[in-house]
Amino acid sequence: MTKTHAHRLSFANDTQNEPAYPCKKVLIAGGSGIYHGAPILSSLSARTAGSNIVVTIAIPHINETVTRILSTGSIVVPFPDEKLTSKSVGHLLRFLMQDKQDSAAIGMGMHLSTADPLKRLVKELLQCNTRPVLDASALVPEILGTVSQTKTVLTPHPGEYKRLFNEPAGTTESEIKSSVLKKAKDHGIIIVLKGFVNIISDGDQLVAIPRSTPAMTVGGTGDVLSGLIAGLLTQINSEFDACRIAVYLNGIAAMKAFKKIGLHMLATDLIEELPEVMEEYNGKIHSLQRKPSRSKLLDQH
Repeated sequence: MTKTHAHRLSFANDTQNEPAYPCKKVLIAGGSGIYHGAPILSSLSARTAGSNIVVTIAIPHINETVTRILSTGSIVVPFPDEKLTSKSVGHLLRFLMQDKQDSAAIGMGMHLSTADPLKRLVKELLQCNTRPVLDASALVPEILGTVSQTKTVLTPHPGEYKRLFNEPAGTTESEIKSSVLKKAKDHGIIIVLKGFVNIISDGDQLVAIPRSTPAMTVGGTGDVLSGLIAGLLTQINSEFDACRIAVYLNGIAAMKAFKKIGLHMLATDLIEELPEVMEEYNGKIHSLQRKPSRSKLLDQH
């Protein structure tokens, strides 16, 4: 048995005396004719969060073949248009009516026709108690009304933050923390502002986690993070805990890859390290399951 397989089995309760954890489902929706790899990276990282996770990837039909080849363990649902259109959302929702998802990561590499199909998709997911993570193209100002007071997770970089809220987060770390805390509070959302220092807040709590290595600026590490957050949201009740743990473990995995490869590491190298990192923190992650209270995972580091 490989190390990866051993890790994934350890997240499932397979003892003879206790039942296995129920299957958890994660939807990854993204991609376009230009960016076919982003949702694939998200799907691979989501699956590292537990052996009981089943990932469905919704992508444009033109990306179907490469997605099936590179993400062989996932369910692939191609939608008819290259962009996220009303027709594409309708097609996807018909599938989701029969297969409810526990969490979803949306926007990685995606092209939008307008904001309306995105708003419809997110609204329907929220009504089904699916826990969304919005990234990249899904971070548009029009979505704020849909996700207000829902504890939806938004993962912008500074440019996306400015687009989303029509103002920059600030120039000093103090200004940025104050802005993120206020925006999370005002909108009832969880913000993960990615950067040299990652700022995570639910409006009441805030944590700052420095980027572990400059190599994390390589394309795709944000897609990996979005998928990992979505995966952990199926395992942990607290959105804030799921986000800060994902950011922390994503950084640890990146540092491990950097030590082996250096500044030439790719996002796929980070994913290769995630199972070992998840195994190391397996027990601490399990201690948060079904518990809304704050984690002490980071307090020891």
